[in-house]
Amino acid sequence: MNAGIDKAGMNALEHDHIFLGADHAVNERRIWLVIALTAVMMVAEIAAGTAYGSMALVADGWHMSTHASALLISALAYLFARKQARNPRFTFGTGKLGDLAGFASAIILALIALLMAWESWLRLSNPVPIGFAQAIAVAVIGLAVNLISAWLLGGGSHAAHHHGHHHHDHGHHGHGDHAHDHHAHSQHVKPGDNNIRAAYLHVIADAMTSVLAIAALTLGSLYGWLWLDPIMGIVGGLVIANWSWSLMKASGGVLLDVVPRGETLPSEIREAIETGEDRITDLHVWQVGPGHHAAIVAVVTSTPREPAFYKGRLSALTELSHVTVEVTRAA
Repeated sequence: MNAGIDKAGMNALEHDHIFLGADHAVNERRIWLVIALTAVMMVAEIAAGTAYGSMALVADGWHMSTHASALLISALAYLFARKQARNPRFTFGTGKLGDLAGFASAIILALIALLMAWESWLRLSNPVPIGFAQAIAVAVIGLAVNLISAWLLGGGSHAAHHHGHHHHDHGHHGHGDHAHDHHAHSQHVKPGDNNIRAAYLHVIADAMTSVLAIAALTLGSLYGWLWLDPIMGIVGGLVIANWSWSLMKASGGVLLDVVPRGETLPSEIREAIETGEDRITDLHVWQVGPGHHAAIVAVVTSTPREPAFYKGRLSALTELSHVTVEVTRAA
């Protein structure tokens, strides 16, 4: 470090590493609201089932409790990420906690799919009498609750948003010169929040199960097709398993710093830097939070410039929220 950098200069170079998604607070409130709605329905179904002797209502109430528990993972991840956002122990912030929660939710979805398929297979092998009227009523109530929940969560899982990013840039030039600056940018990108996606998939999976159940039960009551109900359960389990695998790949890839197929950011960085005699010899790009990426760029050139010069070339790439540039003179 240059001896000429005083305490005021050091303070100017220091910065935080908060890489939470642009809709972090909104998504957190949405999930808590869905959990509250699910918990109310859970208590109502268990109470009504106990009062009226309906095992179908009691069973669906306890199913709602597992649903609420899964959503609680997402809610707590948002809460912890927000509370610990300035904790210096998280050297690249807490933006990836949502992906960790998403990966855990993907595993839970896979287990739900497996249990659905297994239970359906048992029912297919050993059919049991079905109280069609009660079962259809429970499925309709469950579908209504899940459609409301999906509507509450859907705004944060698919829509594109504008992000204001703080662009943290570090430069290493030779052995001592450092450059740092902050830029505020606005960008229209997909949020890539695997935590809200996981919560959304939970309610959509439950809604789809209700739709399949209503169809199977209605046809079963009309034509006596008891086998259709477990068949629909197996189909639903396979669909949910596919969703689980997709979520697992997306969230696991972020946790392992995998550059997704089709990601153009590394090539865009090369195009911005590699002009004239400047060449990139080492490049690392990874996601540090929804809509936030970090990069380490090593540049070799016969005419080295200040790191701020190369930083300026990257300023248009607004998804870059944390950049480190190292400049080395070519031999």
